[in-house]
Amino acid sequence: QVQFVESGGGLVQAGGSLRLSCAASGFTFSLNAMGWYRQAPGKQRELVASILWSNSTNYPDSVKGRFTISRDNAKKTVYLQMNSLKPEDTAVYYCNFLSSRFWGSWGQGTQVTVSS
Repeated sequence: QVQFVESGGGLVQAGGSLRLSCAASGFTFSLNAMGWYRQAPGKQRELVASILWSNSTNYPDSVKGRFTISRDNAKKTVYLQMNSLKPEDTAVYYCNFLSSRFWGSWGQGTQVTVSS
């Protein structure tokens, strides 16, 4: 059974940093492309970072240069380092497969709140 457990969120002032973690289980983690997503109140879920099995990464312009995704295949964990946080980064953050074809259940997410 595929599971994702996100952690590391919290309340931080604008300009601050947080490091999110996502522990994955139930599949061959090292062979799969992973993504970090976020959903703010009243908005659609959006992809904020992705990492392929080759460790190639990609980011939308809204977070490029501020967020860094990484993975530890031995620990089956994907990380999201978030620096220079802005109030508009406030959302619940989730991890999941990069490809929606493999989406099943989602974890509980981790709340990130950035105060101005």
